[in-house]
Amino acid sequence: MSLAYLFLAGTIALEVVGAIASRYSDGFTRPAPTAVTVVTIVGAYYLFALALEEGIGLGVAYAVWAAVGIVAVTLIGVFALRDRITRVQVAGVVMTVAGVLALELGG
Repeated sequence: MSLAYLFLAGTIALEVVGAIASRYSDGFTRPAPTAVTVVTIVGAYYLFALALEEGIGLGVAYAVWAAVGIVAVTLIGVFALRDRITRVQVAGVVMTVAGVLALELGG
């Protein structure tokens, strides 16, 4: 099962890079960030498929991917890109993580 989680970690890393690159693509009008976005998102789904093939459950895998991706992109946005985040948004991120923990620990 550890290989599945390695693939899932790669999935998350590629998705985060793709999300950040899409910010710089100016609506997919800039070729380099657009290419990075497309390649990393396709790569993320490829690694996700490999993680599923290794035996990780679809619901848990997708929830972990989404939650860790949300946290990572939010933190990068706040600390590196100077995005603002409200207390309500912080609470939303915390609830997302709590939901994933419930899925992971519940079964």
